[in-house]
Amino acid sequence: MPDVTAEIQIGAHPDKVYRLAKDIERFPEFLPNVQKVTITARDGNRLVSEWHGLVPEFKRTIKWTEEDLWDDAARCCRFRLLTGDWDRYDGFWSFEAVDGGTRVRLEIGYDYNVPLVGPLIKQLLRKLVQRNAEETLAGLKQQAAQEG
Repeated sequence: MPDVTAEIQIGAHPDKVYRLAKDIERFPEFLPNVQKVTITARDGNRLVSEWHGLVPEFKRTIKWTEEDLWDDAARCCRFRLLTGDWDRYDGFWSFEAVDGGTRVRLEIGYDYNVPLVGPLIKQLLRKLVQRNAEETLAGLKQQAAQEG
């Protein structure tokens, strides 16, 4: 079960939105807390990438390596943590054709144990992950609009 879920409707064809989502190295252009994404391995629709992000509220950087398994026929992606600062990080993207556009759904499961954190910090972290998911979808919508 995901810890956070975000959805958005984008007025562009699902193939276009899916293609934009696969271009993960561009995410720092529209995600303020993602500094850098580098693809380190590509094998068909399997990508391995290194991510560098900021958690300004904790005054911390966060780094991880994830594996993305893209399914072009179904227009979806499963991703999971391979190594890094997260204790658990995984999820699922889906891109569904709807009236005149695409419904994108992003589900993220995570655990990030900061030493000596209490329930309030865990609630803040959940809000931060939720906000990041929503910013990701809003960024895709903006990219789709810019490409016309």
